[in-house]
Amino acid sequence: MVLPEGFVLPPWYLLVPIIVVLAGVVALLWALEPPVADRTVLAFAPWMMFGSALHVLHRLEAYPDTVEVLFATPTVYLVTAIVAGIAWIIGSVLYAGGLQPTIERFVGISGTAFFAVFAMIVLNVGWADGTFSLFWPVIAVVGAGIVTALAWLVLGLWFTDVAAVTGYTGALVVFGHTLDGVSTAIGYDVLGAGEEVPLSRLILETAGDLPTAEYIGAGWLFILVKVALSLVILGLFKEYVEERPQQARVLLAAIAAVGFGPGVHNVLLFIAT
Repeated sequence: MVLPEGFVLPPWYLLVPIIVVLAGVVALLWALEPPVADRTVLAFAPWMMFGSALHVLHRLEAYPDTVEVLFATPTVYLVTAIVAGIAWIIGSVLYAGGLQPTIERFVGISGTAFFAVFAMIVLNVGWADGTFSLFWPVIAVVGAGIVTALAWLVLGLWFTDVAAVTGYTGALVVFGHTLDGVSTAIGYDVLGAGEEVPLSRLILETAGDLPTAEYIGAGWLFILVKVALSLVILGLFKEYVEERPQQARVLLAAIAAVGFGPGVHNVLLFIAT
């Protein structure tokens, strides 16, 4: 099995309009050609978190049956991309009209607002169900921050040019995948959660078969793989960022979202359940 559990496409009469709208948003952004820099990628971090909150609410069965499939994997990514893309377009127009000092400011503030609203809904569901808890989610975030700092220190000392060229975008890639790794390890080793992605589950099961599993669990290998993979990706992207910075940072933002989104999803799910 290659696809993660819970992977389901909506019926055609929902999927086709979503694809058409997304294509329109992409085409308009292509025409506007908004600049993409480090701060642009950071401005989209709240939108990655917003997508995570949308999916957590799907896991908590908070949506009506008629629309809940829109917030399952993978459609939730398309819905998030549409809303974030529209915010990018609006920010670009406001900036061109002199109504915003930067495009990134509008994108970041609007994304933070959207995430805050839906995160509060998630927390309210957990509170109402009596399952609200902050201990392990806080441990996951703090642990990911510490591991990221150490990994970035190593990268800065031994591959200074890679860290300098990729900048904050690279740091977000490392933190996003580290958060996914740490939160998954906590869920698997401590909270008894399963893993939906087949390849990730294979890594965890492999570590679980090692003699060390009895003492340090299985999650450590997953964390190591995620951190190492993110650093290798940054090394491979160094020349691309130097030669075509806008395109490279867009791809790195997508790679960051692949880790940061699931990591935030895990943290929110731990809080609510």
